[in-house]
Amino acid sequence: MNEQVITLGGGCFWCVEAVFELVDGVIAVENGYCNGHLRQPSYEQVCAGTTGHAEVVQVRFDADRISLRELLEIFFVVHDPTTLDRQGNDVGTQYRSGIYCHDEAQAEVARAVVAEVDAAQRGRVVTEVKARDNYWRAEDYHQHYFAQHPGQGYCAFVVAPKVEKFRRTFKARVRAA
Repeated sequence: MNEQVITLGGGCFWCVEAVFELVDGVIAVENGYCNGHLRQPSYEQVCAGTTGHAEVVQVRFDADRISLRELLEIFFVVHDPTTLDRQGNDVGTQYRSGIYCHDEAQAEVARAVVAEVDAAQRGRVVTEVKARDNYWRAEDYHQHYFAQHPGQGYCAFVVAPKVEKFRRTFKARVRAA
């Protein structure tokens, strides 16, 4: 196995986590916060918008089964990379679009994919590509949230459509049950 880790911010981490937990080749997904200035922030502090953190998912994957490029292609389909500091009704810097790289090789791939998506989009892609910094795991109740609460309002009306879009668009990448 060729295990690698990438950290992605695409709005509410529940949405991004729910999708990547279904991707064949993904080993594990963890919700967290990164690239802010406060050590060990809480959800409440991040939501206040004063810590500089983004809500993110840390995706561990087997690069022999799925490439970073393929993961980023999924990422760009299941969130809107053209809205600054927001995804739908979720507004604030913590909901920014970002690819937080663990090494320079990842950054090169990320910059190339961002450039391709930017060229294809009508709007300008605002996804930041930066080194992952100051990562902190989100509280336990945020982990596997959609899987545990599919009927909760936000999950049913915001997360579920993103999961369904992934299933329709990337049928061949959906993990076998």
